[in-house]
Amino acid sequence: MKVSTCLSAALLSAATAKALDTISAVGNKFFTSKGTQFFMKGIAYQLTEDDPLVDAEQCARDAALMKTLGTNAIRVYHVDPNADHDKCMSVFDAAGIYTLIDLDTFDTYILPKTPYWNETQFARYAEVMDTFHKYNNVLGFFVGNEIIAQADHSLAAPYIKASARDLKAYRDAKGYRPIPIGYSAADIAELRPMLQDYLTCGGNSSEIIDFFGLNSYQWCDPSAYDTSGYVSLQKQAKDFPVPIFFSETGCNQPGPRLFDDQVAIFGDKMVNDWSGSIIYEWIEEANEYGLISYGPKPAATATGVDIKGGFSRAGTPTPVSPDFENLKAQWAKATPAGVASSNYKADSVSTRACPASTEGGWLVDGNVPLPTFGGGLVRPTATSSSGSGTAASPSSTNNPAPANREIAGMSAGLVGVMLFFTFWL
Repeated sequence: MKVSTCLSAALLSAATAKALDTISAVGNKFFTSKGTQFFMKGIAYQLTEDDPLVDAEQCARDAALMKTLGTNAIRVYHVDPNADHDKCMSVFDAAGIYTLIDLDTFDTYILPKTPYWNETQFARYAEVMDTFHKYNNVLGFFVGNEIIAQADHSLAAPYIKASARDLKAYRDAKGYRPIPIGYSAADIAELRPMLQDYLTCGGNSSEIIDFFGLNSYQWCDPSAYDTSGYVSLQKQAKDFPVPIFFSETGCNQPGPRLFDDQVAIFGDKMVNDWSGSIIYEWIEEANEYGLISYGPKPAATATGVDIKGGFSRAGTPTPVSPDFENLKAQWAKATPAGVASSNYKADSVSTRACPASTEGGWLVDGNVPLPTFGGGLVRPTATSSSGSGTAASPSSTNNPAPANREIAGMSAGLVGVMLFFTFWL
């Protein structure tokens, strides 16, 4: 199956019209500005390490095929805040597709072993927000992706929370609409429950994330709700205080992918607490998670501007069989009604207690004061022996997405966040 040239052209010609309502987070649900609950049917979309939202014609080809799949959201991991995104964002808007944008860059990640949060990082995150806030189809921003992947990484959690606090304050000070700001977590059984509770605890809405994304590869077809690990995930998500969704999912072992997990996520057992999923990933690469390819695999000796890592990174998208059709069939059946915002009581959910530190596991003891620019973290009272650096055993299939690049060397910040807001305002 090929994307029709007519459909791609139609999306390009419609790129000047705003078709989508904005989305906000209320309680543990997403709602459109018209009051309809929003459930995510998303795809991870990063063709190379470069910004994928700058080539309007490629965006149109991809958006056209995504539309036939039933996609209503994409996640983009890296963008260039100085590039022109108007055409691509309008193309996806015309196709009915929202975007979730990661704010961090290759040199601004919060580092898991030596975490810090300073003006340099803040400024880079703010630049991305400044560029994308104007688009109606920006659903949310991530302040981090899988920063915490083992026990001795958990001391980075207050820095993640501080980044969300400061970016939310910046968003509000600039008068931007309340675009949700959240975090995308690795699925580590020993840390996940504490992390999701910690990032939403304390009772101060200005200091917590607006949503929690989980990168989980627990459900590997053939499987079932009772045997996949989803029973535990659902138990921990029950009445969660902010929207929770799968920010990556789609295990491909042993294959083929049947996407039966989508039946559970959008079905009666989970739909009241989960807001959908993002499938990893759009483009076929060496990890074989792609839903599409851009033509046959090039010869090993082939070179070209669009060939990287042995795969074509641009062109006409062609569905990978049977994954593409399997997902299309599952999403076609997934039509949750949800609840109207007018009938939803956000106070039916509330923040949970901040977790205590645990021996050999979670190291942040309760609701510790968050770090500020030029300041440090009040360390937990647990003994340092509990953070020996031994990796916690992941409960899910290994994440196929590239790991965060840990690049050090940024200078420490010395002034307060409000002074930095003054500079930007």
